[in-house]
Amino acid sequence: MKKFFFNAFAKAAVVASVSLALVNCDDSITPTTPNLEASEGQEQQEEAGVSQDQQEGKGSLAGDSLGSSASEGTDSSTDLTVPSSSSEAVEEGIFLANDTDEDQNYMEVEYRENTGWNGGGILAYPKRLSDTKKHAVVVWGPGGGTKPGAYGGMIRRLASHGFVVIALKESPGNGTQATKALDWMEEQNKNPQSPLFGKLNMTKVGCSGHSMGGLESEWMVANDDRVITSILNNSGYMSDFYFPLTPMTSVPTSKTIAIVYGEGGMERPNAEGDYNNPNVKVPACLLKMTGGQGTECQQGECGYGHGSGAWSGIAATIAWMRWHLGGEDWRKNDFVGTTGKYIDGPIIGQLGHWKGQCKNF
Repeated sequence: MKKFFFNAFAKAAVVASVSLALVNCDDSITPTTPNLEASEGQEQQEEAGVSQDQQEGKGSLAGDSLGSSASEGTDSSTDLTVPSSSSEAVEEGIFLANDTDEDQNYMEVEYRENTGWNGGGILAYPKRLSDTKKHAVVVWGPGGGTKPGAYGGMIRRLASHGFVVIALKESPGNGTQATKALDWMEEQNKNPQSPLFGKLNMTKVGCSGHSMGGLESEWMVANDDRVITSILNNSGYMSDFYFPLTPMTSVPTSKTIAIVYGEGGMERPNAEGDYNNPNVKVPACLLKMTGGQGTECQQGECGYGHGSGAWSGIAATIAWMRWHLGGEDWRKNDFVGTTGKYIDGPIIGQLGHWKGQCKNF
């Protein structure tokens, strides 16, 4: 089911990318951008103006076959719950929240920690799973040295729109952890004792992640047949004369990929270099967040930094997944063309505007 195209240059490409400081101080590479000595999760939460407790939420839930311990954080959307249409006839297509605003949370979410194939991940899904449609799956990869719970806002938003989300314990950037997570999800889908039994469409799988988690996502869409789309947040591989082929250059043209990045983020050279590689043939988008008040600077611009996509830019990931996994083709106009929500529109609820571009569509 899975195929791998990069065995010949895998280690070299990863080293080339990591040397451009997409990892934090927990790794052996010294960041090339000032003020990045804190962990990725810590730094990004400060930029977004939220604490770890606000991102994760607190609470408890009885353990079951999905993990030895679990918790459910407060869901801000309980008064906007979209019920499962369990009394209707079986339908084709992917189940999504009826409401379509990617800047809002909708369905009440089951949020389970300390689960997954290695007991260190997070599983989130709508409390009322559909009996009439299958749910798409999203794999989320955390940044280097950052716990998955730091991305509670992103994980909950995705689940509240109808996706079943598995967040990794860690992201080495080479797809190994995401592959095991998807294997585990397939087991849950086949296990009569699992609440996910028969609920998942494993042909509608997307990957996303922050920084090193973005690299994990890029490898997956290039190498795993189950994954049909990826959207990287503040990430990307940098190609050069010695390593001209990044994973994006081998993504099949039947799939899609996007990168969200900050105008001042340390990932900017990687994001732009990866997208602009002339060997990239897959339909791809590059979405820059501009006009932020951050202090990080790159290429003469200061503002949105290395944590922008995973916190202030959550909506772009939701919209992308609803388009490519959920089949909402009308969202193409938000990304592709000369004007649109993620081409030149305002960043809802935040300062500044999107500056997006796409190719090969």
